[in-house]
Amino acid sequence: MIAKRIDEWFEHFHAHPEISFKETETTRKLAEIMDEFGISYKLFGDIPGLVAEMGTGDEVIALRADMDALWQEVDGVYQANHSCGHDANMAMVLGALALLMDVPLTRKVRFIFQPAEEKGNGALAAIERGAADGVTHLYGVHLRPQEELPLGKVAPAIHHGAGVFLRGKITGEDAHGARPHQGANAVDALFAIHQFIKSIYFSPFEPYSAKLTNLHAGGDSVNIIPGTASFAVDARAQSNEVLEKLRDRIEEGLRGIGALYGVDITAEWDDYIPAAEVSSEAAALTRAAVEASVGKNMLAEEVVTPGGDDFHFYTIRNPGIKAAMVGVGADLGPGLHHPNMTFNREALYTGALVLAETVKRTANR
Repeated sequence: MIAKRIDEWFEHFHAHPEISFKETETTRKLAEIMDEFGISYKLFGDIPGLVAEMGTGDEVIALRADMDALWQEVDGVYQANHSCGHDANMAMVLGALALLMDVPLTRKVRFIFQPAEEKGNGALAAIERGAADGVTHLYGVHLRPQEELPLGKVAPAIHHGAGVFLRGKITGEDAHGARPHQGANAVDALFAIHQFIKSIYFSPFEPYSAKLTNLHAGGDSVNIIPGTASFAVDARAQSNEVLEKLRDRIEEGLRGIGALYGVDITAEWDDYIPAAEVSSEAAALTRAAVEASVGKNMLAEEVVTPGGDDFHFYTIRNPGIKAAMVGVGADLGPGLHHPNMTFNREALYTGALVLAETVKRTANR
């Protein structure tokens, strides 16, 4: 019965995707489900999302689900699309809630339905509105692509990497194509930035990457040397410490390139996502929950992935919280964020079982 409800919830969210900070109908549907179960909840109010609670006690165990969809081109049409799998995350957390309805709980359990994970700041918005207040243990869940986990396997923790984006502008001076000495060529600076980024080296034992992801210079005329240009950089690392070093090195390089080519380079970092800070205690509890709920043969090793998730802001902002995000193998392909991503829905009930068992074990530890 619960497996069927989980599938119905997924169907609804999948058919009604909403982009970041626009998840109003998703929030309304979640509130309707809480009313149906007779569970108290509180809307964030000025932004989409809600927190619901059951059980009693001073300590709070929390499960978090993200709600937003991506805006992307699907079969030639731009639209909201749940290729991120957040529709599945909501269904699994709701499934865990349903499984816990008749379980005596010695601690309070909070269900956080958070907006705007894809923007990278939804978790921060939820934290500012009290979502993490009093939380001692926090768990999340996410389906994993085929190359990380096969169908049925469950990882007790996901070690996401850190990521941040830089948006920059180069300001030099236009010149006639026949008189390059009279200007300051922004294209020269662009190529210097590209070459510099490719020459940044840290220890090969620390995964990291930086690359130009957006370039624009010049107009329709090919006989004008452009003095202005814009660019963007995607920087990632498996640890927060290495990402900070990478940011510092890139900033240092931009200053040097600006001086070398006689241009002004301005840049701002945005959409920072921290690397996972996985609690060994929380991961041990999820590990035991996997074995107890779906079998020891379904337990996988902890997943290390270069992707990011704003889930980890909860522990960055609240270091006392012990957290882990469960990874669920789902035969997911071609990959997360692919416009035609699909997965085996049997994984949804698996995820709900593991989350419910994790809550019970954490409450009775």
